[in-house]
Amino acid sequence: MRLPCRKRGEESLPRAAAPFFGFARLLRRHAFPIAPEQVTSFIQAVALLGPRSMNDIREAALATLAPSPDRRGEFEAHFRAHFYGDAKPSIEGEEEDETRVKDDRGTHEEENQIVRQEKGGELSSALEQLSRRDFQRDTDGLASFRRRLASALPARRSFRTMRAHSRGTLDLRRSLSEIVSADGDIPAPLLRRRQTVPRKLLLLIDVSGSMKLHTADYLRLAHAAVQGAGRAEVFTFGTRLTRITSALRIRDRDQALARAAALVDDWDGGTRMGPTLLALLSVPRFSAFARGAAVVILSDALERGDHSDLETAMRRLSARAFRLSLATPLAGDPRFRPETAALRAILPALDDLVDGSSSTSLSDFILSLARPAPAAETIWKRVS
Repeated sequence: MRLPCRKRGEESLPRAAAPFFGFARLLRRHAFPIAPEQVTSFIQAVALLGPRSMNDIREAALATLAPSPDRRGEFEAHFRAHFYGDAKPSIEGEEEDETRVKDDRGTHEEENQIVRQEKGGELSSALEQLSRRDFQRDTDGLASFRRRLASALPARRSFRTMRAHSRGTLDLRRSLSEIVSADGDIPAPLLRRRQTVPRKLLLLIDVSGSMKLHTADYLRLAHAAVQGAGRAEVFTFGTRLTRITSALRIRDRDQALARAAALVDDWDGGTRMGPTLLALLSVPRFSAFARGAAVVILSDALERGDHSDLETAMRRLSARAFRLSLATPLAGDPRFRPETAALRAILPALDDLVDGSSSTSLSDFILSLARPAPAAETIWKRVS
């Protein structure tokens, strides 16, 4: 059995464990959602079974890595390719193009996720075109947005508690401690209540060629959001997916945008909205950013061809998010209607479909996220 080279951080592991970690890495490169805990369980299951045969390893992998039924055949093909040395599998529906996921954690680490190419919309392209962007200093009204954002975001009740003088529940442990320290006298009971914290804000910014006129404004808005909210995350997507939150944490906006511009490789290229959003959801740590968050996608949502990946990604995002919104510059035109096949397909999953043609309209919308509103489908059916 060929043993793959071990990465840094795996030197302390037994050499015999390297093929199993290599198999998990192979699955993750092909967009299987494999969590670290599942890899640990896989190794433990193999150790428990012996293993006496390759079938034991296969059964351990199926039980712990848990591929979805619709990808079972793909899983089997990768298993045989990795452990038996078969030819690289040709998976039905898989194409040569890749969606690369770049995560800036203050370093230049990059993790690749391969997903199917998505095509849709008449003005977009799935062809990858790598380029760079420069952002110059600009004066705008985002200072007020930055100051107001933290208090304007939707809030949730935390499991952490804080002391309260009224309208709380009895803190029995501390109240009894007070009684003991007061020699049996009964002072005023101590109360506690659950804290209220702002929800996370997740911004997904389309940097494809069809959005070229708006990406500079979107990046400035994203910088203000990261500076104003304690739990904001920002990704860009076109033909690749790039996390730029760390760059936008730099206080000076020009420096932050210059760093972000250097990180993103697919400015003004093609569009693979469905595959890039699926790539986001396939990485457990990135998927966690959307859980319970206010997710705002800044895009025209123009895809070529079949939009099934986009529809699937939107449904999954909607299930995880507190509120899922699409801000499109096309909605700045009073004549706009969500009439493309892709928009009609994703409209039921959206909470909001709003105007994203200017920083002012976007900042006003984000500051209103805490206020309830009718679902996007209800509003646009009424307009139509």
